[in-house]
Amino acid sequence: WKKKLFYQVELNADLHLTIDELVGSTNTQKHNPRFIIVTDYDTILSIDTKTGDSLDVELERLDRHYDFFLPWASMEKSQLQNENPADIKAAEKMAKLFDEIKKDNLDDSVKFKHELNVFMARLLFCFFAEDTNIFDKDIFTNGINSFTQEDGSDLDEFLNKLFLLLNQPNSERTNTPSYLKNYPYVGGRLFRHNYKSPKFSKRSRQAIIDSGVLDWSEINPDIFGSMMQSVVSQEQRESTGMHYTSVANIMKLIEPLFLNELYEQFEEAKGNEQKLNKLLHRLSNLKIFDPACGSGNFLIIAYKELRRLEIEIIKELGQISIYSSITLENFYGIEIDDFSHEIVILSLWLTKHQMSVEFHKEFKISKPSLPLSETGNIMKGNACVVNWTDLCPKSNSHEIIIIGNPPYCGSSMQSLEQKKDMEIVLKEYPNYKNLDYVTCWFKIASDFIVGSKSKFAFVSTNSICQGEQIGLLWPKILTKNLEIFFAHQSFNWSNSAKNNAKVIVIIVGVKTASDGEKFIFNQSKKLKCDYINPYLTPGKAPVLLRRSLVLSELPKMVWGNKATDGGYLNLSKQEKDLLIKTNFNAGKFIKKYVGSQEFIKGIEKWCIWVKDEELDEASKIEDISIRFQNVKQFRNASKARSTRLASNYSHRFIQIQHEPGNALIVPSVSSSSREYIPIGFVDKNTVVNAQCYAIYDSPTYLFSILSSKMHMVWVNAVAGRLKNDIRYSSALCYNSFPFPQISKNRKQDLLQITFQILEEREIYSDKTMGQLYDPNKMPQKLKETHKQNDLAIEKCYRQTPFSNDDERLEYLFSLYERMIELEQSENTLFANEVKKKRKRRINA
Repeated sequence: WKKKLFYQVELNADLHLTIDELVGSTNTQKHNPRFIIVTDYDTILSIDTKTGDSLDVELERLDRHYDFFLPWASMEKSQLQNENPADIKAAEKMAKLFDEIKKDNLDDSVKFKHELNVFMARLLFCFFAEDTNIFDKDIFTNGINSFTQEDGSDLDEFLNKLFLLLNQPNSERTNTPSYLKNYPYVGGRLFRHNYKSPKFSKRSRQAIIDSGVLDWSEINPDIFGSMMQSVVSQEQRESTGMHYTSVANIMKLIEPLFLNELYEQFEEAKGNEQKLNKLLHRLSNLKIFDPACGSGNFLIIAYKELRRLEIEIIKELGQISIYSSITLENFYGIEIDDFSHEIVILSLWLTKHQMSVEFHKEFKISKPSLPLSETGNIMKGNACVVNWTDLCPKSNSHEIIIIGNPPYCGSSMQSLEQKKDMEIVLKEYPNYKNLDYVTCWFKIASDFIVGSKSKFAFVSTNSICQGEQIGLLWPKILTKNLEIFFAHQSFNWSNSAKNNAKVIVIIVGVKTASDGEKFIFNQSKKLKCDYINPYLTPGKAPVLLRRSLVLSELPKMVWGNKATDGGYLNLSKQEKDLLIKTNFNAGKFIKKYVGSQEFIKGIEKWCIWVKDEELDEASKIEDISIRFQNVKQFRNASKARSTRLASNYSHRFIQIQHEPGNALIVPSVSSSSREYIPIGFVDKNTVVNAQCYAIYDSPTYLFSILSSKMHMVWVNAVAGRLKNDIRYSSALCYNSFPFPQISKNRKQDLLQITFQILEEREIYSDKTMGQLYDPNKMPQKLKETHKQNDLAIEKCYRQTPFSNDDERLEYLFSLYERMIELEQSENTLFANEVKKKRKRRINA
């Protein structure tokens, strides 16, 4: 059932082996099923190909797992499986409370905002404490309900007294009101400062009581990050680059970074007391450091997983009198946002308490929760300015694991402060302004781990391993004797917050270079390899830089023509028809106008195209003259001096790459789901706009080369991305494309197959290019003709066809390196010859 289900009955083989084979099968993948199911009618196994989740149950118990298949009913499972309903309610209640308190206190001062942040953290602690036996059951919520006025007028006084008391040891308490006597001494940094509580109204008091009614024992501290997104304003989230993360996504990073290795070591150590104790010692000396920690999700999950492994080790040892040796003091973070900084400190402590409860259940011993002591080493500050070593000192006895999800921000989206950070951190990198903001963390982390057994992994936008950014960033990192030792290729990243941000990301792990195995993850697939290059593909690969000249013997490719006209030189079909109808002579000044969207989607657009010598004639047509005046006004209003200067010739485009003429065009943006970028030819009556690349007076057989799988494999590897769409670039994709010299006969073969592809397209002239090249709708004969073209192009490289895309890419990278070496050699010979001639002239 295409896009829904691949189902197979298997009565005589291992179901697990069968489903693994199906997941990797090209026959399965071409139908893109959401679920793969195998069964022997006793057991049913299923894999959700989108989330990677799996199901393995007895068939008669399938009804208990109906939620696994809810996507068939257009109900995604992320909320049902990854979110606790109590967490969602808590987030909504706290958001409402936050809004009410802001209404009651019209104060925008920095001091008030900080004190409000601390106050919210204190509330979270009290709600949690009264439901987890830290306080007496419901003592906090009932106290507010019973001992404060309904209009909220004295609630701040009640809370001020309580928070002051929570910071007083029992021995120092005097004249304590009876309704506060049963509160224990808490201490720690949370209640250290005597901040005044905000003012309250009837509504905000009730909002606190409503929040307290929830069962906070069910709240996961790792949801507090998502809670923040419901509480803090959208503007603040965007300005600080916050992204919050589901547990499943965090595990994608911490498992291959360090957790899998620890569990492998545990399996090897079973039955050996010395090895088990050595592993415990290693856990106690691990330092986990998140230099963009937000509200602490990564640190919290890492702490939980290490504590759970510790429990398993102690159980294996058979010793029940050992206390946990994993301390929060070995967890480090830097966070620039004040609210998040307060939340992460609290969340870590709550997590510690939860894990102490788990530990007590297993071994009936645990250290007391109060007073608050360990809260982690969390610094409020800018990670791009702070010296990481000052916060997290390096030593021979500690392994430092750096993790996180730093803010992304492409060059065009960075604030002034972020641009200053970029200059501070990356000033030694040429063209650093073209890098994403997240590269600051990659640079600092790579410097931090050089010459040590430390390692790091970050979530990042996939753009740092695509296009121009590869050449700007990775040579600087990998020349420090570092390597990429695991990577998750591009996938959709979302979190469990309300209105969460969805972006396309990668995960990259870096450590000191070694001979060990490396792993590339692509959805549910895991590929073992000896080397991972910056394109996140297996094997060595040269880092491409932007080229202004074509490497192969192919004709020049240029941008299309750029209007910068405010749209006044553009015409829809209706505007074109009306202009010609009312002005008989206008037709000679109108040409078809094509860019990426127009070509792929079949959108009909036109433009006014007037040469300098035609200006007087064209200006006599009033409708055209008015458009020229509007262009002039639009350009004069620009901040760019070059655009203002262009107002002097408002009758034509601001950048003309080529007068209209026959051309082969390549869209600058195309969906990555297509097997081929749709390209084509335009005639001399068509103006190519700046959303397309053009090769004017192109040899027809070039269509065959650029429409081939070889070219697409290259483009997919080296091109940039717009979201997940291919962003084609002449400087990276075309000029660098390694294509060998071919004979006239071979060119004739390519010419013939070009005509065959164009003929097949003509059969479906009623369809757009986007429809023709939709991977699920592409006509079979057109697809077969393209396959023939692929084989013809591969013969230009070698006689034996390639078996897969990895092999194609490896061959192309190797050829690219050889061609670059030859080019450099020729340049050197030419330079030496010039020197010799100059020397002879001087001597003469």
